[in-house]
Amino acid sequence: MKWNFDEEVDRESTNCQKFDLRKDVFGSADIIPMWVADMDFKTPDFIIDALKKRLSHELMGYSFHPREYFSSITGWLRERHGWEVEEDWISFSPGIVPALNLCTLAYTRPGDSIVIQPPVYNPFFDAVKNHGRNLILNQLVFSKGKWRMNLDSLRKIITPNTRMIIICNPHNPVGRVWDPEELRDLADICLKNDIIILSDEIHCDLVMPGYRHTPMASLSSKISSNTITCLSPSKTFNVAGLATSSVIISNPVLRKDFKAKIDHLHIGNGNIFGTVSSHAAYTNGSEWLSALLEYLEGNIEFVMEQCKEFIPEIIPVRPEATCLIWLDCRKLGMNGKELDEFFIRKAGVGLNEGSLYGPGGEGFMRMNIGTTRGRIAQAMEQIRKAVESIRT
Repeated sequence: MKWNFDEEVDRESTNCQKFDLRKDVFGSADIIPMWVADMDFKTPDFIIDALKKRLSHELMGYSFHPREYFSSITGWLRERHGWEVEEDWISFSPGIVPALNLCTLAYTRPGDSIVIQPPVYNPFFDAVKNHGRNLILNQLVFSKGKWRMNLDSLRKIITPNTRMIIICNPHNPVGRVWDPEELRDLADICLKNDIIILSDEIHCDLVMPGYRHTPMASLSSKISSNTITCLSPSKTFNVAGLATSSVIISNPVLRKDFKAKIDHLHIGNGNIFGTVSSHAAYTNGSEWLSALLEYLEGNIEFVMEQCKEFIPEIIPVRPEATCLIWLDCRKLGMNGKELDEFFIRKAGVGLNEGSLYGPGGEGFMRMNIGTTRGRIAQAMEQIRKAVESIRT
């Protein structure tokens, strides 16, 4: 393998949230951190080389996004996802979460309602509530080991002042790759009720073999004109610290409203290194991503097998995408707080407790497997011993 994903990289003392905040978050630094959704693999060499080349020019003044920055994004989406995007549809955002908040401000007013579908990435809740909008929860349904959208429920809970729905595609934390039929059915409901679709597609490249990501906006021109798509190289290529994301809006009216928010806040320039890394990733990243996905698939298989053979009380929900595994821990008979304490104190592993992601998350834990096989093996052994110690 050209890239060594088994290499252990010391991330301590680098202002790394995942490692350097362990004591603050878990009460102990002696924890295997498998929580924050970034990976423990080195940023790919072709990105590092591009950054070094830019650093050789020792001036870091004001910059802009050149045409090749946008063409690399459109080329990647065309080749990887079969989605034809025009360059002028793309707006910059310093992150997906800022984009969610900017869209709330651009497309809704205080008192309007926004739908989210929990259990879901927790900043979705804040993007609604922090701006005085009404939060409507359309809880996902878990049946026969698979999570699904409850569209019958969605039809019933929509109100006349429902203006927007925020979806996670692929879904964090449950790992679903929504299929085209599910997305079309959702889009039909939104079109009939004049509801804007805000689609967080940051995990779109981390799709496991046998599955295919469908960009919501790729389904039809009508759906595209009603959809705002947020994506970034940050998860795929482990460059989240460079704060560079794209918001793709084909509808010129919606795009104008979004750009107005970006311009009013003067946050549209981004930073030099985010621009360089994004271009390098989308220009040179296909081979590296294929190798990464193969490694992540192996990590998933390892966790699935370990639980099946040694820890049957924990049932992993096999992820179709992301570097995250949603662990069904309900057989342990603990509430959320007890589960959190169990994994921290008994197992020495730092995960995300499920209720953080809203209704439906109780009894689950989110594990980040974007790390070395060796670290996962150590974590699973510690979890096995912890579960064994409480068996009756």
